Amino acid sequence: MPGIPRRYSHFVFGIIQSGLTSLIAAGIASFPAGNALDFLAHWMVSWLIAWAAMLPIVLLAAPAIRAFSLRLTQEEGGSQTGRPA
Repeated sequence: MPGIPRRYSHFVFGIIQSGLTSLIAAGIASFPAGNALDFLAHWMVSWLIAWAAMLPIVLLAAPAIRAFSLRLTQEEGGSQTGRPA
């Protein structure tokens, strides 16, 4: 495994998540392309464009989304701060 320091795990997560999401979305959008070769070519170009567009958005939005989701939820024990009562 690569020796990427754990403090950068949110970037690694964002890269993988945005790549997978854009790959699936581009494949769905490219499906109507005629034959298999046209589909594959269109899919790969669409995916690269979508990934380039989504990667910075995911990396910038992820901390805000995480903070928002923590505000909307609470610990199982009922503590909202995450500290024991």
